[in-house]
Amino acid sequence: MTDEIPRPRSAPPRRPTPAWVLRSTRRTLADPRTVGVAQALPRTAAFLVGQWRHRDQRAEAGDTAGGVGETLGLAAQVLLDEVVISAMRNPKLYPHGDDYERAGADIAAARAMWEAEGWLAEPERYHTDPGLPADASVYSERAMGQRYERLCFQSLYSPREGEPGRDRWLAHGPNRTAHAYVSRHPGAPRPWLVCIHGFGMGRAQMDLRAFRVQHLHQQLGMNLLLPVLPLHGPRQEPGTDRGEGLMSINLIDSLHGMAQAASDVRAAIRWIQHAQPGAPIGVYGISLGGYVTALTASLESDLACAIAGIPAVDMPDLFRRHSPPHVKRRSIESGALGPATDEVMSVVSPLALTPKVKEGRRYVFAGTGDRLSSSQQARRLWEHWGRGPVAWYPGGHIGFFWTGRVSRFLDQAFYDSGLTSEPPPPSPADSAPPPPAPPQ
Repeated sequence: MTDEIPRPRSAPPRRPTPAWVLRSTRRTLADPRTVGVAQALPRTAAFLVGQWRHRDQRAEAGDTAGGVGETLGLAAQVLLDEVVISAMRNPKLYPHGDDYERAGADIAAARAMWEAEGWLAEPERYHTDPGLPADASVYSERAMGQRYERLCFQSLYSPREGEPGRDRWLAHGPNRTAHAYVSRHPGAPRPWLVCIHGFGMGRAQMDLRAFRVQHLHQQLGMNLLLPVLPLHGPRQEPGTDRGEGLMSINLIDSLHGMAQAASDVRAAIRWIQHAQPGAPIGVYGISLGGYVTALTASLESDLACAIAGIPAVDMPDLFRRHSPPHVKRRSIESGALGPATDEVMSVVSPLALTPKVKEGRRYVFAGTGDRLSSSQQARRLWEHWGRGPVAWYPGGHIGFFWTGRVSRFLDQAFYDSGLTSEPPPPSPADSAPPPPAPPQ
């Protein structure tokens, strides 16, 4: 007869003490995400008051929109933007200790190198043509009931010897392989559209839905290529947040990320040109992808069109806008976010480079209530691009997805650029895009 092994008794659950509850409550209330969410409604109200104060300027600009329903919709989207911004303020990702000084030292070293190399005067010279990737592989995959292909190749981008942050950037192992999702038609050649996702995206399930691939591919008949941005999707380190490492106080990392993104997109374009010589190719990006689109449009001269949706185009300005006051103050004091930062970032700034896509084929759309990229950044790009075709909608950062005005604007842009032979449906008389709103 064997002795029975006594079953271990589970310890009774510990009841939280009043002191523990108090500490937990204090941590929650002090968390910048909690504070931000609490401030979202007052900030939304302040934005709407500002819109009301500038109603005369908006009327002079020809923007007569502003009915009750539209105003309520704008308020809801601005509030959503404010909540999203607050949720992104993870204190674990804030700089600490010597992070500020190291980031400032990188900026100072980069400025000295950029000036010596002549890149501050001629920022386009910072970039090199990556050429055709020699090791491209294509695999069949499926997501959301859709078949697509995955294009993979070794990224041809590498910071030059002596560039600040080079070793840190190259240490991201998965990031050294470029990925793209491809939907192409068999048979006769078709025009191509390169769709560049926003921050935190990069997974097939998300990107295929965000860009309405079925509409673009099946209804409009285009071939599609959706590149994955650096440190996103399959290119991010295991255990890290989406896009972590690309948007931090080390703006040199952001610079390398944008330079690599443009290089990888251009390499993917070379792959398309090799597979289908002479095919019309357009680029279309949203949010951070709008930044990469605008940057690519400043380096590639044979694009059929460039469409920057809800674009960010000034990285230092975004950091100054969204950083908590204490982070912003220390960043400026250390030189991590000072005047030299704007000079260093100019080599990847769409506002410092001259667009090569011809006039009339540079498109911008944005929400007048965008609190993430901000409508002001979109306006600056539109002005830099020569005040070409533009669509403004009364909404926030992601509101374009449900806005018929933007859908019609995009279909018209694809048709006018020769990427599709399907004419867009007629627009209702009251849906014409208003002129851009005045600066906010």
